Parts: sequence; C-alpha cells; structure tokens
Amino acid sequence: MINVNSIEKDARTPELVAGLLGIWEASVRASHHFLTEEDIRSLCPQAEEAVRQIGTLWVADDGNVRIGFIGIQSGKIEMLFLHPDYFRKGIGKVLIQKAIAEQDVQYVDVNEQNPSAVKFYERMGFRTFRRDSTDDQGNPFPILRMKIKA
Repeated sequence: MINVNSIEKDARTPELVAGLLGIWEASVRASHHFLTEEDIRSLCPQAEEAVRQIGTLWVADDGNVRIGFIGIQSGKIEMLFLHPDYFRKGIGKVLIQKAIAEQDVQYVDVNEQNPSAVKFYERMGFRTFRRDSTDDQGNPFPILRMKIKA
C-alpha cells in the first residue's frame, strides 16, 4: 500500500535528504536522457537545496520503501520524482491529484526534452502557456510552462 506523508522542514534529516536525492538521481537518469554526467553532477546540489527548503514536501512510501516525492511552493509543482521501478504505476497521478486538491496547484514547469513528462502532465490536465528556450539557471534546456486547464 502506498502512503504519502508530509515532511516538515525541521524533520528533513540528512538521511531523508540523501534518500530522496538517490530517488532524484535514479529518476533523472531514467527520464532526462538529454543531461550529461556533468549536468547531473552540477544539478545535484540544487536538488539537495530544493528538497531541504521547499515549502511543502510529500514523500511516497510503499511499505518500508521510499519510492518518490513531490515538492510544492506557491501553487506550483517544483519537483516530482519517482524511483524508476515505480514509473507508470499511478503514483505520480496520486501525488498530482493530492497536490491539486490540497494545495490548489495550478502550475508546473517541464523540460521539453522529457516528452514522457510532458505527456503525463497533459493527461493530468495541464496545458503549455509559454515556452522558454533555457531553464531558470540559463542552461540550454527548453522549459514548457504549464497551467492546469480550468
């Protein structure tokens, strides 16, 4: 059975953060094929800081196994990562639906070069309203700004 738990900032232990970064890295390697090893290494500290500081962090567990997480800030999904063993099993959908219902999520940014994620968010009701040719750090990774369809 999948459980989703909210983790407050003061409960984000080094062990928890390290475990979530492991999920982040496995997920990125399985889905962000456009990133190089150097890209992944350079993004890791940013991912770690985001996990530590995001306003709302929910962690999904399958029994005693941590399988994914979602981070939400100001009505926007800032991160959603699942261990690849749990891709396409409905966990992402559960997390998105919970985020929409409980956090009034309206927005998400998606790497254009990750077509599976783009299709997933479109199935969840999001639509692209803007395309930027670089990510927020100025890297040459086009970003689709998406909003939930009203």
